[in-house]
Amino acid sequence: MLKLDFHPAGRHFLQIPGPSPVPDRILRAISYPTIDHRGPEFGALGLRVLSDIKKIFKTEQPVVIYPASGTGAWEAALTNTLSPGDTVLMYETGHFATLWKKMAEALGLKPEFLGLPGIEGWRHGVRADLIEERLRKDAQHTIKAVCVVHNETSTGVTSDIAAVRKAIDAAGHPALLLVDTISGLASADYRHDDWGVDVTISGSQKGLMLPPGISFNAVSKKAIAASKTAKLPKAFWGWDEIIEMNATGYWPYTPNTNLLYGLSEALDMILGEGLDNVFARHQRLAAACRAAVNAWGLEVQCADPAVYSPVLTGVMTPAGFDADAIRKLIYENFNMSLGTGLGKMKGGMFRIGHLGEANELSLMATLSGCEMGLKLAGVPLKGSGVAAAMDYLTSQKRKPALKVA
Repeated sequence: MLKLDFHPAGRHFLQIPGPSPVPDRILRAISYPTIDHRGPEFGALGLRVLSDIKKIFKTEQPVVIYPASGTGAWEAALTNTLSPGDTVLMYETGHFATLWKKMAEALGLKPEFLGLPGIEGWRHGVRADLIEERLRKDAQHTIKAVCVVHNETSTGVTSDIAAVRKAIDAAGHPALLLVDTISGLASADYRHDDWGVDVTISGSQKGLMLPPGISFNAVSKKAIAASKTAKLPKAFWGWDEIIEMNATGYWPYTPNTNLLYGLSEALDMILGEGLDNVFARHQRLAAACRAAVNAWGLEVQCADPAVYSPVLTGVMTPAGFDADAIRKLIYENFNMSLGTGLGKMKGGMFRIGHLGEANELSLMATLSGCEMGLKLAGVPLKGSGVAAAMDYLTSQKRKPALKVA
C-alpha cells in the first residue's frame, strides 16, 4: 500500500489567507462533550454567543448564525432580500466577487458587474464614485441591491465600505447594501451599523480563528423588512424562524454545537485582547510583510496603498517565474503552505496570510520560508526581506524591558 507522509518534523506553517491556524484554546473548547441542543445549558451558550458576536460586527441588530460555509451565507443574503429577476449591482474586485456574481446568476437574479477593466480591477478597491454614477442613472430604481466585497481574499485589497454607503445615499437610491467581509471580520475594522450595511456576510475560518463550518448574516431593519416580500425560494436559509428562536438561545434545526463552543472561546480571546488592539496587530504585521516584499524587489498585488489589506499580502512574481511552482518548492522544502493565485492571477502571484492568531515571530518564520524558497527558485532578489521586516517590527514602540535592580 502506498504510504503518503504529509507530517514531517515540526509544526506545519499554514500561511494561507484562511482557513487560518486554529489556536489550542479553541481546539480544546471544540473537544468538549456534545450537549443537548434543546437543553438549558445550550440555551445559555446560544444567548452568550449571539450577544458577543454582535460586538465583533459592531451592530445592535440580529446576527444570524448558520452551520455552513461563507458560500452559504452569500446565498442566504441574496435569497432573503431579493426576488427572481431582480437586478443587482455587483462590483468586481477579484475572484470572490466574481464567484458571488455567478451565484446570483444561478439563483435567477440579473447581476450587473461594475469595475475597472482587466487586471487593474483586481489591484484596486471599490470605486464608490462609479457606483454613485450608475445608481444616478437608475431613475426607475430597478437595481435592488449593491453587492461588494470588503476584503478581497484573492488580491489583498480592503475596500472603503463607508464610501459605498455615502455613494448610495448621495444618489438618493433605495438599493440595499450587501457586503462580504468573510476574510475581513475580526482582522480589519468593520462597522455594520455605522456604515449603514443592510446584510453583512462572514465566516468562521478567517479572523475568528475557527475551522470552516459557521457563517453569518448580520441584518439591518431594512433588510428584515425586505425579507418579508422577497420571493426567491428559501427554507433552511430563512431568517424569520431563526431570529425568532434565537431570542431564547436556540435554533430551528440542529446547530453546530461544538463549533459554537469554539466560537465562544474565540470571542473571549478577541474581546479580551480588545478589537482595536487586534486591528492594530494585523496592521503592524501587514506593514512588516510589505516591507519584506519591497526589500525583495517584488511587487505587492494591491496597487493602491490606501487599501492595503491587513489580512494578507499578495506577492507578484517576476515574468518567467511560476508562482505555483515556487509555492510547491516552499511546501516541499519548508513544510509551509501559501495561498495560490486565483482566477486572473493564477500562476502570477502567491498570497501570504497574516491573520487570526498571527504574531511577530510567526510572521518572521513565514517570511524566512518565503525568502529561502524564492532563492531556491532562482528569483533574483534585491535584498533581504527578512531583515527589512525585522527592522520594521523593532522600530515599532513595544513594551519596555524590565530593569534589574
